[in-house]
Parts: sequence; C-alpha cells; structure tokens
Amino acid sequence: MENRRSGQMLFLFTILAVFMFVPLFLYQSFGPLDFWWWMSFNLIILIGLTYTLDKTYKPYLIEDLGKNVMKKAARGLFSAAILYLVFFIGNFLSRWMFEFAGEGIEGVYGFKGQATGFRIAALMILIIGPGEELFWRGYLQRNMQGKFGKWAGFILATIVYTGVHVFTGNIMLILAALFAGLFWGWMFMRYRSMVMNIVSHTIWDVVVFLVFPFA
Repeated sequence: MENRRSGQMLFLFTILAVFMFVPLFLYQSFGPLDFWWWMSFNLIILIGLTYTLDKTYKPYLIEDLGKNVMKKAARGLFSAAILYLVFFIGNFLSRWMFEFAGEGIEGVYGFKGQATGFRIAALMILIIGPGEELFWRGYLQRNMQGKFGKWAGFILATIVYTGVHVFTGNIMLILAALFAGLFWGWMFMRYRSMVMNIVSHTIWDVVVFLVFPFA
C-alpha cells in the first residue's frame, strides 16, 4: 500500500511540475511576477509539498547533512568549475559550427529581463539553485530511481527536466538543460548528496549568468 501511494504521489508531482514549468518557459512572466519570481514561487511550492508529503525526504536530508559536509561542498565547487569549463568550450564550438547558436545563447540571457543582477543572484543562491536540485534530483530522481531502478530513474528524471525546457523553442537552452541535467543527475546517482549538487548548481548558475556570462 505504501509503495502504491508513493508511486501515485511521484506521478502527481511529475505532472504538477510539468504544468508549473511549461507556462513559465513559454511566457516568462505572469502578472506582477517576472521569470525569476515565478520560478522561485514554483520551486517553493514544489519543495514544500514534496518535503511535507514524502516521509523519506527529511531522513535523507538529515543523513546527508550529517556526514562530510565540507568535503561534499568542495566537490560541488570543483564540479561547478568543470561544468563551466565544458560549457565554455561548448560555447566556442557551437558558435563556430552553427549559425543559430549565437542567437540562441543570447536568447538564454534574455531571461534576465529587467531584473537587477543583485536580485537574480539572491534568488539563485537562496531559492533557485538549491530548489532545482531539491526537487529535480532530491525528490524526482531519487524517487524515480527507487521505483524504476538506478539507471532508468536517472534517465526518466533527466527527460522530464529537459522536457520542460523544450517549450522555450530555444535549441541552445534545451541542449544546455539536457547536458546539465545529465551532469547533475549523474552526480546525484553517483554520490547521493544534495549538498554536493546544490553547491554545484548554485555556483554554476551565478557564474554563468552574472560573473562570466557567455553572451
């Protein structure tokens, strides 16, 4: 009965995430909410619900925070640097190989809109970076791996993560989401650490968007 309930909850939260993120990437703003407030709002809802309803979530996080936190954080920082280097090379090669690449990459930075760098950085550090990992890997991938197996769960979670980005129509953003999703998904599959993934994702976000952007 418990397995059936957790499976139903996983299905419902997957559908809910799709319904919450597809409009975000399609329209980028909703009333007074720009892209950054809207994404933060979505993540707060999803994390609050999954943390409250998934009884395995809290024990998992407590265990992760109780062991080698500094070592995990250092690995996360190193992985962010590696991922940035890969994207740096990919930025150069894609612009050289494909005419559409430059416009697509510029389009990604168009998500900044009128938001200040300070607000984007604050939301990335406090909500968006941690929140994306807590939901996409910490809840979705962890539970999909528990239900479908290690590799199948990893692949399915990455497909959903990449899939919501498809609605931007931006090939470069879709490819970036696919590669980053595979990277962080593999990290989580290998180390099972939210600390490591959160540090990696958050640092990478801030550096790519604000410190050393590719646009």
